[in-house]
Amino acid sequence: MSHSTEQSTPNADEITPVPVEPVTVLTTSPQADFVPNPKLGWIMLVVTMFIWGSFTLISRLGAGHSGLTAWDIGALRFGVSTLILLPIALYQGKLKRYFRPKPLGLAMTGGLVYSMLAYIAFAHAPAAHAAIWLNGLLPLFTALSAWLVLHERPGRDTWLSLVCILLGLAGMMLAMAWLGEFHLALGDLFFAAAAAFWGIYTALLKRWPMPPWEAMSAVAIGAAVVYLPFYFLFAPKGIAQASWGQIALQGVFQGVLVVIVAMLTYIAAIRHLGAFKAGSVLAMAPLFAAVAAVPLLNEPLTLPILIGITGMLLGAIQPWRWLLRQGR
Repeated sequence: MSHSTEQSTPNADEITPVPVEPVTVLTTSPQADFVPNPKLGWIMLVVTMFIWGSFTLISRLGAGHSGLTAWDIGALRFGVSTLILLPIALYQGKLKRYFRPKPLGLAMTGGLVYSMLAYIAFAHAPAAHAAIWLNGLLPLFTALSAWLVLHERPGRDTWLSLVCILLGLAGMMLAMAWLGEFHLALGDLFFAAAAAFWGIYTALLKRWPMPPWEAMSAVAIGAAVVYLPFYFLFAPKGIAQASWGQIALQGVFQGVLVVIVAMLTYIAAIRHLGAFKAGSVLAMAPLFAAVAAVPLLNEPLTLPILIGITGMLLGAIQPWRWLLRQGR
């Protein structure tokens, strides 16, 4: 992967909403001799979708069922990823640049604050709620942040996506009221806040473009340097009560698969399949996670939640774009 690559700046309608565990949405610059390999692209897409879909389940399992606290999971995420990425940064001689104001700003918004809000939310809300309040609100906050930070006005497709998502949320709340079970969990507020910070991070990443590997390393290492001292000194811990299996699962999954592997496979999928196709297919990941949570975590998939997820999926997949492409 070339380290001189920089992110292109798409317009508002080229930004594909990102599933439950977003990664750094950057692609490498096209090379003159590059030949797309659709078969390899679909393999990378399946790997990415498995990781993103599993993020909801494993994070909920860790924060709500294992004895680990959200603070423990954050420490495992940043600690394990930094153990891998720090030696590489030292070898490349790029560590100092990760502590400049702009990379640190990216690390705080898209790394530390986003992750911790999401992990705290998983401790207080079912997995299916993440598909609605985290993934469902991402396009809204991404568009709002692009407008405030980059002065980009949403295009037609973005507006249609937002309408679908807001109608899904409104339908979900009406269904809750009709069934006499209208309530919002504390975790829902944390999911919404996490989506807001990811929207800010996305806008800042467009304003301060970095090569993919450097952006990933800066976010992981910068967040670790700020967070780990706080964790060891002040954060409530439950790691002593958790099994070694749970600790290893969260450390490897959050620190290696989510932070590093998913970023690399997502970039590869985009290169071989295109951003629209890759993003549209990956938008299904939250639905799979919500369905899988029923037997795995014994969490119900109610009619209101299905209505909310349907609105989110329509907004994320943008089926009208598929229809327009096929009609050409």
